Order: sequence, then structure tokens, then C-alpha cells
Amino acid sequence: MPKYKIIVNPTSGRGTAESAVPSIEQTLSAHNLEFSIALTERPWHAAELAEQAVADGYDVVVSAGGDGTANEVLNGLMRAKESGIGTAAMGVLSIGRGNDFAFGIDVPPDLTEGLQALIADQRRPLDVGRATGGQYPEGRYFGNGVGIGFDAVVGFVALEMTRLHGFISYLVAALKTVFLYFKAPLVLLEYDDQSFTMPTLMVSVMNGRRMGGGFMMAPDAKTDDGLFDLCIAEEVSRPRIFALIPRFMAGTQAGHPAIRTGRTQRITVTAVEGVLPAHADGETLCTEGQQLVMEILPGQIDIICSGSEPSS
Repeated sequence: MPKYKIIVNPTSGRGTAESAVPSIEQTLSAHNLEFSIALTERPWHAAELAEQAVADGYDVVVSAGGDGTANEVLNGLMRAKESGIGTAAMGVLSIGRGNDFAFGIDVPPDLTEGLQALIADQRRPLDVGRATGGQYPEGRYFGNGVGIGFDAVVGFVALEMTRLHGFISYLVAALKTVFLYFKAPLVLLEYDDQSFTMPTLMVSVMNGRRMGGGFMMAPDAKTDDGLFDLCIAEEVSRPRIFALIPRFMAGTQAGHPAIRTGRTQRITVTAVEGVLPAHADGETLCTEGQQLVMEILPGQIDIICSGSEPSS
């Protein structure tokens, strides 16, 4: 029988995640599962706890929080694998704001349904991305996606909002960013023997499908196909940005003249003029970066999801 380590970020969901702990304990105990629960106390603590959980022999390490918590747990699992400590499957319980990583791996947004999926223990391989550059010259892993440019600034602005939650906070932040904050940099994009320089509003490098709790950056992306899905938006006027926002919400931006899409295993983004604000799974990679390299690592860990059939 698997042994579960549940890592809870008590500040997720605007501080409501800690109240979910009794439900988690009650449900897992009712199914006679062997588990222990740890609460994070600081940034990167979830990564440390996940790596230690592998060393302690846990078979499944579960992120109970939002995208940031999931990203840290993923990084801890990958570090344990890289260093030869061992491997463990990853589970996710959605208790955060956006829960985009959970959406991409078909984990239910409801805690009760998420616990049932965890108990069912149906698994499939998960590709893992690695972003190198900015604050992480040694690389940082990600499960859902990297946003460079406008998307990243929107995320930074959304984090400053204390009264709004979930997708609405990102939507308001997007509108605020259009008016106040963003100037598109001139960037060099290199992937699949292609190289082109253009003023770029946004570069989304996706393993999953969604960012910001409701923006479908890559509606057809799969987390087990060994490829990133790219969504590159060239610089456009403010009115055209407003026109694009509903397209991203519906996932219908492909085909728009300002949008370039593609699939690749590796992409390099370099600032020729200006700088690169960027995030990975909502976690800051840099605010004024010069170059980022993203590469996909196929089938790195097993993920517990709602269905056992691979998505590819």
C-alpha cells in the first residue's frame, strides 16, 4: 500500500488552505491509508519537504495548495531524482487561486473529488519543463508553463491584489497592465532551427493548457507528448490587446494575425532591447531577465490524476 506525504501550504487560497487539513485527515484515515501531513513555513519549504519525503521512503508526495506549492513539490521530487535519492509519484489537491497545473493534469478543482482521485491512485507519466536563466542559472523545473512578457507582469500585478480571488484577480490585473505597466521588448526567438526577432507582447511556453485561472494559452497541449506548445503574441496596440483577451479566455487565439503557435522540445528567448519579466507556474523567474532557455524532459515522474489513460 502506498505511503503518502501531504504537503499543505497554509497560505494558499488566501489563507484558507489550513482549514482543509481536517477533511484531508478524515478522508484518508477512513480509507486506511498511511500518511503524514506537513505544513510549509516559508518559501521553498515545500521543495525541501518533498525531497526529504522521498529520502524517507514515501511513495506519493502530494501538493495541497496552489500552483506555487505544486511547483515547489515538483522541484523537490526532481531534485531527489537527480541526486539519486529516489523517486515518488506526485499528487495534487487544489486549494489555491488559479490551480492551472491541476487543470492541465486533469485533477478536479473540488477538494472532495481530488481526494477521491488520490485514493483511486490512477497514474500517468508527466513531462517536466526546465527553465534556465534569470534568477535560476542552474535551472528551475515547471509542470504547467512559463510566461514571458505581458503574462508575467499580469501575474505579478495579480499577486498584489488582496481583495480579489481566482480568475477575476488575473482579469483585472490584465486590464490594469494594459494601461499602466507593459512595454513589449524586442526579443530573439530560437527554436527548431528557426530564428526571428520581433517586438513581442508575450511568449507562453506551455506543458499544460491554461494560465491565470482562465486564459487558455494552449488549449490542445498535452502533458505527456514530449513537446511544449508555444503561443507567441507580437506587439499590438492597446485596443487590439483588449480584443485578444476574450480569445485567450476561449482558447481561440490561434489563427489571429498577431499570434504565432508551434510545438518544440526547446526554445531560447533573448532580450535584444528591453528586458524579460517571466514566471514558471506563477513563480517568478525574473523581473528583468536577458535570456531564458526552456527544454522539455519527457516522462520524468508519475502523476496521480482523474483518469489512467494517457492524454496523447
